[in-house]
Amino acid sequence: MAKIDDSVKKKVPELRFPGFTYDWEERKLIEVADYRNGKAHEKDISEDGYYIVVNSKFVSTNGLVKKYSDEMIAPLSKNEIAFVLSDVPNGRAIARTFLINEDNKYSLNQRIAGITPHADTNSYFLHSLMNRNHYFLRFDDGVSQTNLSKREVEKWVEFYPSYQEQQKIGSFFKQLDDTIALHQRKLDLLKEQKKGYLQKMFPKNGAKVPELRFAGFADDWEERKLGDEVRIVMGQSPNSENYTDDPNDYILVQGNADMKNGRVFPRVWTTQVTKQAEKDDLILSVRAPVGDIGKTAYDVVIGRGVAAIKGNEFIFQNLGKMKSDGYWTRYSTGSTFESINSTDIKEAIISVPAIEEQRKIGSFFKQLDDTITLHQRKLDLLKEQKKGFLQKMFV
Repeated sequence: MAKIDDSVKKKVPELRFPGFTYDWEERKLIEVADYRNGKAHEKDISEDGYYIVVNSKFVSTNGLVKKYSDEMIAPLSKNEIAFVLSDVPNGRAIARTFLINEDNKYSLNQRIAGITPHADTNSYFLHSLMNRNHYFLRFDDGVSQTNLSKREVEKWVEFYPSYQEQQKIGSFFKQLDDTIALHQRKLDLLKEQKKGYLQKMFPKNGAKVPELRFAGFADDWEERKLGDEVRIVMGQSPNSENYTDDPNDYILVQGNADMKNGRVFPRVWTTQVTKQAEKDDLILSVRAPVGDIGKTAYDVVIGRGVAAIKGNEFIFQNLGKMKSDGYWTRYSTGSTFESINSTDIKEAIISVPAIEEQRKIGSFFKQLDDTITLHQRKLDLLKEQKKGFLQKMFV
């Protein structure tokens, strides 16, 4: 296949709004926007400050993590873009953007650039185009800290359509981002609700009954060792030469990398069977980070980073609560490598009610988890759709 010369590189996107036919034009950032650097705020940080300090953490969390200042040291105006210039190797903050949505509220920190679009450049179009653009990510060598310079940012070259087409594209992505944000808020709310129910539907330290309970249950809960309630199988890793990428072989679960959102996701396979977990078993991480819990929908081989537990839905939720409550952190204090062994797991104390109440509680949380999973899938789908649109709607 012949190499396509740069001179004949396509100048229109694959997907386009009706009514637009002209080629896009190649421009440097300095031709479409003004650049300025932020300023240090360390001496002016105040918990009670009015102005939000726009730093890398603020931008990378899309405004969730905030620091405040009493002084507006480097003012940002509505429709300006904050752009992260520095990050650790392989960091997720470098080249992220945040579109300022309000005047007299934000102050630009050092190592963050303020990008002011010109009158003929749509701010949301530029924000969408600039965010984590592959040009900037090339400066991250994966070894040393990335520090983008003003010159490197200003000479960034991309294709731009007419202002009217930029407006159309910007409005489209704003609506999509707003929808993603709405679904994210719904998901976060469901997760917070689950945390609240876990705190109220399991006894607090020393208590014999929970604060919130299903009708018809009045007996005290009992404290028991986990090893007396369930069967536990510690993992044993196969020889690495037996690892494969063939889905016809045995699924291998070695640790947290093989689990996502409380479920096993096949990633590595093996031809050697050592220790096994059966379908619907619980999988507990026994190495850093200790205590993460998931379920397997498959028969799997388990490596030494995990243990298999024959437990019901109640036990699954109980173990999840133990992790979120920090139960397993006691085993990492003073050690250089966080891990737990078979005895630690078997001797762990859990509170349990009668089996019927266990079933009720397990069923309640399973329904809640299924709802959370559904919302997570919707959110993931929207994010994937956005990636596809970004690929097809820009040159």
